[in-house]
Amino acid sequence: MSVDGGMDPHLANHEKQTLSRRRKAAMVVQILIADGDALALHELPQELQLLLTQELGHLRRIDKSTVAAVAEEFVAELDAIGFTAPGTHDAAVNALASHLSPELAEKLRRQTAQVRNGDHWPDVTDLTVAQLTDIMGRESIMVCAVTLSKLPVAKAAEVLAKTPGDRARRITYAMRQTADVSPRIVQQIGAALAQDYGRAAALAFDKAPVQRLGAILNAAQTDTREDVLVALGTEDPDFATDVRKAIFTFKDIATRVKPTDVPNCLRNVDGTILITAIAAALAADEAHVASAEFILQNLSQRMAGQLREDAGERGKVKKSEAEAALAEVTKVIREMADSEAITLRDPEENEEDEAA
Repeated sequence: MSVDGGMDPHLANHEKQTLSRRRKAAMVVQILIADGDALALHELPQELQLLLTQELGHLRRIDKSTVAAVAEEFVAELDAIGFTAPGTHDAAVNALASHLSPELAEKLRRQTAQVRNGDHWPDVTDLTVAQLTDIMGRESIMVCAVTLSKLPVAKAAEVLAKTPGDRARRITYAMRQTADVSPRIVQQIGAALAQDYGRAAALAFDKAPVQRLGAILNAAQTDTREDVLVALGTEDPDFATDVRKAIFTFKDIATRVKPTDVPNCLRNVDGTILITAIAAALAADEAHVASAEFILQNLSQRMAGQLREDAGERGKVKKSEAEAALAEVTKVIREMADSEAITLRDPEENEEDEAA
C-alpha cells in the first residue's frame, strides 16, 4: 500500500496478473450487482454459489485499471460465444418440455427432482427385468432385498421369478431385515446401483452374437452353413437354436414370408435370377420345393404359369449357379425385412399354430 492509503501501482499490477478466473468471476458479479442488475445465481449448483460467496468475501479495494481489464476480458468472452446451451439436465428438460410429449416431460421432471434430492432409485427401477435379475445374482443379499422392495410389485414379481430358486429364497428371507434400514442407507444403495448399472456399457459390436453369426451363415454356402450348425448344436444346443432362428434361407420362405408379401418381394429380383432359383429349388430337397411352390401359389396364375414354364426350360442348374440365385432371392427378402418394408413371421409362432 502507498503512504496515502491507495494501492501501490506495483502491487496492483501484480494482483492483476495473478487473478484467478474464480476471482475475476467474483469481480464481474460485484460489478453487475453494483449496477443494479438482477442475477439468477440461485440457478447455479450450491457448490458454485458457495465458492462465489467465498471469493467475493476476499475482495477488498481494486484499482480502476484492474477492474477495467477484467471487465474488458469478460466482454470479449461474451462476444466470442456463438450460443449457449442449457448446460445441465434440469435446464435441458425445462428447455425441451414444450416439445416433448406431456407424459415424458412430466416423467423427466419427476426423476430430475428426485435425483436432485439424492434419490437415484427411479434410474434403478427403470432398468430392464434382465438387468435387475443380473443385480439379484451379483449384489449382496441385503442389497437385493432392498432393491426388490423398491421395485413396482409386478416388476418385482417378474424379477423374482427369473432369479434362481435358492437365491430368490434367501433374498425374500432378508426382506424382513429391511425394516431397520435407514433412509440414508437406502439412498446410498440406490445411488451405487444407478452408477454401476444405470449406464450402458461400451460395446465392441452393435449387434448380438446370434445376429452376427446368423448374418455370416446367411451368406455362406449351404454345405458350410449346415456343417457349422451341426457342430454348434453339439457344443451349445441353445445357441445353435437361436442362430437357426436368425438365419433366413430360401427354404425358410414358405414358413416365414407372408403370402401377401410374395409379389412385392419378387419385384426386386432380376427375372433371370428368379427363374434360375425356382428351377434349382424345384429340383432340390423337400424344403426347397415347398418354398418354390409357395412362391408360385402366391403369384397370379399367368405369372406363375410362365415362371414354371421358364424354369422347366432352364433345365438342370449347376450347383454354383443355384447357390448364387437362391442366395440372391433370400438377400432381397432379408433387405426388405431389415428396412421394415415387410415383416417376417416368427417360426416359433408357426409351430404353435400347427400344434393347435
